[in-house]
Parts: sequence; C-alpha cells; structure tokens
Amino acid sequence: MTTPDSSPLAPTLAGRLAEVRRQIGETLADCGRAPGAVTLVAVSKTHGADAAAEAIAAGQRVFGENRVQEAKAKWPALKEAHPDIELHLIGPLQTNKVREAVALFDVIETVDRPKLAEALAEEMARTGRRPRCLIEVNTGEEVQKAGILPAEVDAFVAACRDTWKLPVTGLMCIPPVDEEPAMHFALLAQMAKRNGLDEVSMGMSGDFPSAIRFGATHVRVGTAIFGARPAVE
Repeated sequence: MTTPDSSPLAPTLAGRLAEVRRQIGETLADCGRAPGAVTLVAVSKTHGADAAAEAIAAGQRVFGENRVQEAKAKWPALKEAHPDIELHLIGPLQTNKVREAVALFDVIETVDRPKLAEALAEEMARTGRRPRCLIEVNTGEEVQKAGILPAEVDAFVAACRDTWKLPVTGLMCIPPVDEEPAMHFALLAQMAKRNGLDEVSMGMSGDFPSAIRFGATHVRVGTAIFGARPAVE
C-alpha cells in the first residue's frame, strides 16, 4: 500500500490529506463497505491554526484535538469562519474543563468515568448544548490508561443513557501500542453493536485501514496528514 510519505518529494499537507482519503476509499471498496461510510477526523493537536486552516482549505471539515486549552486558543475563530466544522475532543477531559468543552466541541469522544458523565449531564442541562458523546473503552485493560473496562461497558452505557441522559452515540478505543490492534478493533465493534451504538471511533495513522475493515465509522489521523508533531521546547 502506498503511504502518505512515500513520494520522493515531500508532499504538501493537501497532498497527504488526499492520500489518506484515497486509502480510506480504497479500503472501504476492498471490504465491501459503502463510499463515505467512514468519517476522517483530522487530528490537528500540537499543530497551529495555520496548519488547520490549510486542511480546511483542502476541504477537511472534521478535526480532533487532545486538549481543551489548545483548542480554545485555535478553534473559535476558525469555527466562526467555517460554521460547518465539526470539532472532536479525543483527549482526556478533566471535570473542571467540562464547561469549556461543552461550549467548544461538537463531539466528546472520551467519556470514561461516572464523575465525568455526571458533570457533562449537568452542563448540558444548564446550557442546552448537547455535543455527541462517545465512551472510551480500555480494550487492553491497561492500568495506566483511561477508559471503561470491557466488562463494565454495557452497564456504563445504560447509566449514561438512563441516569445521566447523555447523547451517547458510540464507542472509542486506543489499542495498546505493543499489541496487534485488530483484536481490539473487533472487540470494540462487537460492543458497539451489542449496545445499539452506530459510531465506532478507532484507528490512527498507522492502522486505520485495519480499523475500517473491522467496522470503524471514524478514524483519527494526525501524523499522516499534518506530519510529525512539532518539537516541544
């Protein structure tokens, strides 16, 4: 498979974006899924507003950010200029940032504990703004990683729906870096189907074709589009 960086000349951001889209379309066709069945979430974390604007100019409209504060500095003006942008929070959310997150993001992919679910419910009730929520699942049961354990997913989905009345539409996972991701993708898709959830966010720059084959509806791709993250001084 051609990779976004295989050209002898360094491609532009627009070129890398087009190549990722090509790979998504090709993979969907290969596994018999409908064109457009996967949403590309362009992960612009650590890259400046100029890079995001370049992707917007190339037609991208769905973006992911890891940190509320970084997104607050980058996205309000871009969203005002482009009202059709959909912004996803794909990093951990502290309860003291819930008010800002609900105001800025259209999708929160990292609902991972009861305290956060309760705080989100209270803020949504206060403001009337209801960004879609995905539950983050710790498919590898890694002690250092956030997320609901697989054995607890069904009960947590039910609580988010029935107790907190959250607009839960799907599940998200980040497989362990040292394991084959396919089994984690298969597990997440199975859990989503069992709970009647339509959105499955899984797969990143190195493995999104595999995630698509296992039923991803959203893939989160950063490096393959924006290049390596800027060094932190």
